[in-house]
Amino acid sequence: MVITLKGGETREYAGSVTCKQIAQDIGEGLARAAVAAKVNGQLVDLAHAVEGDAEVELVTLKEKEGLQVYRHTCAHVLAQAVKAIFPTSKLAIGPTIENGFYYDIDFKTPISAEDLSKIEAEMKKIIKSNLPIERFTLPRADAIKLMTKYSEKYKVELIKDLPEGEEISFYKQGGFTDLCRGPHLPSTGKIKAFKLMSIAGAYWRGNEKNKMLTRIYGTAFAKKEELDAYFTMLEEAKKRDHTKLGKELGLFALLAEGKGFPFFLPKGMVLKNILIDYWRQIHLREGYVEVQTPIILNRSLWETSGHWDHYKENMYTTKIDGEDCAIKPMNCPGGMLVYKLTPHSYKDLPIRMGELGLVHRHEKSGQLHGLMRVRCFTQDDAHIYMLPEQITDEIKGVVRIINEVYTLFGFKYHVELSTRPENSIGSDEDWENATNALRAALEELGLDYVVNEGDGAFYGPKIDFHLQDSIGRTWQCGTIQLDFQLPQRFEAEYTGEDGQKHRPIMIHRVVFGSIERFIGILIEHYAGKFPVWLSPVQVKVLPVSDKSAEYAKEVEATLRAAGLRVETDVRNEKIGYKIREAQLEKVPYMLVVGDKEREEGTVAVRMREKGDIGAMPVAEFAARVKKENDEKTVF
Repeated sequence: MVITLKGGETREYAGSVTCKQIAQDIGEGLARAAVAAKVNGQLVDLAHAVEGDAEVELVTLKEKEGLQVYRHTCAHVLAQAVKAIFPTSKLAIGPTIENGFYYDIDFKTPISAEDLSKIEAEMKKIIKSNLPIERFTLPRADAIKLMTKYSEKYKVELIKDLPEGEEISFYKQGGFTDLCRGPHLPSTGKIKAFKLMSIAGAYWRGNEKNKMLTRIYGTAFAKKEELDAYFTMLEEAKKRDHTKLGKELGLFALLAEGKGFPFFLPKGMVLKNILIDYWRQIHLREGYVEVQTPIILNRSLWETSGHWDHYKENMYTTKIDGEDCAIKPMNCPGGMLVYKLTPHSYKDLPIRMGELGLVHRHEKSGQLHGLMRVRCFTQDDAHIYMLPEQITDEIKGVVRIINEVYTLFGFKYHVELSTRPENSIGSDEDWENATNALRAALEELGLDYVVNEGDGAFYGPKIDFHLQDSIGRTWQCGTIQLDFQLPQRFEAEYTGEDGQKHRPIMIHRVVFGSIERFIGILIEHYAGKFPVWLSPVQVKVLPVSDKSAEYAKEVEATLRAAGLRVETDVRNEKIGYKIREAQLEKVPYMLVVGDKEREEGTVAVRMREKGDIGAMPVAEFAARVKKENDEKTVF
């Protein structure tokens, strides 16, 4: 049989061969580094036997899949340790998550965070023992019998819910056996760096009617240095927490009277409006028109769009005059109605229609988090209606805008192409055409991207932009979704060059995504130290005494006339205290004024990061800051 390796190299084998043996044939270095393999695209254990011609790729911890296998094995080691210490506990599920893993466990006696060190110590013993990890399968009846023998009722329930004919696999390490699809590391000794993080409550299967289980979170990395770097990043993230800084800087409030519905305070509104003004500037330049559609629309609209069937659990509904209505979770159906109000010719297309729409989505209370996960937010939507031959150019135009915006804020980003999900609508042909159009645009642009299988919207594939902030975290913000479905469902039309009616193609796209969420990301990215152009207060005037207060107000008036955002601290406090307060407020510029400055018509300038940079005339300072503001300079 012929084994084709990544890169096209082939190797021939007389009969069955394991992935481990293939790795050893390639080289001992790879054999030591490999943790799993892909056989014809399917992730498998190294012990997996290849029986016929196949494409085989060896997976190491340098790959995302390799790290997932590593972390999933950590979850099993965690479960084994828990069962050793708390033998009456019952295991539920233990998947991997971003940067780590968790295991949901039913404890007879509740545990606390203090128990984590004891569990960690037992995990280290298991790792040191370097137990081989072996996979085996059982028929359904035998699988249920085995898990019943171990008194693992949650595992029995999972087995019973598996589709008929599905292979039921288990993994054994020492005296511990767990139901699992896998794959896993060859042995527990491959784990080098891990840490248990916290515990939380989690309902079995996410259903509030079920029992509350204990979820133990952990993280794991290939090397101790990487684990240490992760904890350094977490410490920095704590300092940058937008909920903490948002309160300290007076940007927004999260109140019990409106859980998931943020209150924007005066300084927060300044920041939000700056972002909106910038959005409008670049979209006016790029030929977009702006519309506004109602927040509440009737049920028939949402049935036509497909949201009533595919998204209803996330929608807030009401009745008006006896008619079912919904508060919009998306702007696109309203945008379709606006398009249909006017007859269109092929000469009118593309139509680029933007909307800063307030949308509402029902999020579970446990999922709410500051501005990152809210129940209402402003989506910087745009819908582009176009001819089929315009798809590539329009996608390129959107990518150019997104790149311009993210570069301005200092973000790097990577791109994912998300394909058809299970609960989608539309024909196979439409999905294939849409996916190929997005792929072609990315390739023409020369953008590197990865394919995220099954993560598209229910009506079309999408390009997702994951930006990286100043401490290395990634956030999914911008997206471009290509949609053949809504124009068909709403019977949208244009008159073609042939005089016949045709369906336009539609792009849904956002740049910020949610403006509220983007503000949260910016707060953490800049640690609250916004560039001058974004700072709610750009300059703070600090008189050294009451005698200087009048001059301070004159300086403030001059700067305001130049279009700058200024405050004056006239409190009867020492100048050192005022400077420290302004530093805590993270104001970019502080101007100290006293008798000398009043006599000379100058200001003593302090910068947030550099401290005292000397005196300068008020007009010169105003010109300097106005230039930084207009050019959107970052320092």
